[in-house]
Amino acid sequence: MSIEIDHVNKHFRDFVAVDNVSLTFREGELTALLGPSGSGKTTLLRIVAGLEQPDTGRIRFHGEDTTDLHVSQRGVGFVFQHYALFKHMTVFQNVAYGLTVRPRRNRPSKAEITRKVMELLSLVQLDWTAHRYPHQLSGGQRQRIALARALAVEPKVLLLDEPFGALDAKVRAELRRWLRRLHDEIHVTSIFVTHDQEEALEVSDRVVVMNQGRVEQDSSPEEVYDHPANPFVYRFLGNVNLFHARVHDGVARIGDVALPAPEFEGYQNEQGQAYVRPHEIEVFADRNHQGALRAKVELVSVVGPTVRLELRTDNSEDLVHAELPKHRFRALGLTQGGNAWIRPIHSRVFLPDSRVANG
Repeated sequence: MSIEIDHVNKHFRDFVAVDNVSLTFREGELTALLGPSGSGKTTLLRIVAGLEQPDTGRIRFHGEDTTDLHVSQRGVGFVFQHYALFKHMTVFQNVAYGLTVRPRRNRPSKAEITRKVMELLSLVQLDWTAHRYPHQLSGGQRQRIALARALAVEPKVLLLDEPFGALDAKVRAELRRWLRRLHDEIHVTSIFVTHDQEEALEVSDRVVVMNQGRVEQDSSPEEVYDHPANPFVYRFLGNVNLFHARVHDGVARIGDVALPAPEFEGYQNEQGQAYVRPHEIEVFADRNHQGALRAKVELVSVVGPTVRLELRTDNSEDLVHAELPKHRFRALGLTQGGNAWIRPIHSRVFLPDSRVANG
């Protein structure tokens, strides 16, 4: 089931929640709507579901206009952050609920409902919980039951709103891998709202980055991470360093470091900003490296096999963050409060009018 969002707008008093958004979600694809709080991603999801009405614009499911259809007529399954399971019902009864409340003429037989529910519980690997109650399950188990309940009505579209937001980091990581495997089995068109960059990049086939009600970028996870469309996307997708750069004839200079910027061939002496991720910075213990920038080591943090450095340099107003393997850090013999030399090995350069180049 493909979904088309056609020039949709939604305002709440003086707040623009969705600002002229047009998107197409392809059949069988798992798409992440990614953005900070207030970016419009949940409002857009609720408009697709029929829980909110757009002020203007249309929603189409597989070419059919569903803008004015009630949520019960759209064939969507919805999974919320806080499970929304019925506490007084067993797991089996929760999953069966959507089938048992259908009008009699459309309601499956009891035997068919039992077969369907047990198949779904097996699919989410929780068939052994059928006669338990929600309070007897862990948070991760409850969320998998909520997903099974959403799938029980055989939705054309599955909508997930921060489904793992209430869980701890370890359970979140386990469940997003599980969700990816599940989607590869069922292939239902799915839209997944999250503010967690790692979650979006790991789970989805495609990422739509939103900010202030608008779409900033719509690409594959790899494309969004490797080639951010603008400074907002770069900053939002993880830690990033910002250096002052001078762009001239296809070269971006950060101090004595020259990085290729072929898209700016012919530009003369332009001021720009170079974005460099922490793992894209080489760190040295001495100055005998061409184009390296002198820096002072302000802080050393050891996180498992990785060492994170905070460094101060004249080429950035903020502290520079660098990451390197622990064995490399030990070999360098760097100390907190001492000097180091750093060299960006890749950058993304933006000019003030948002023109962009790779370095």
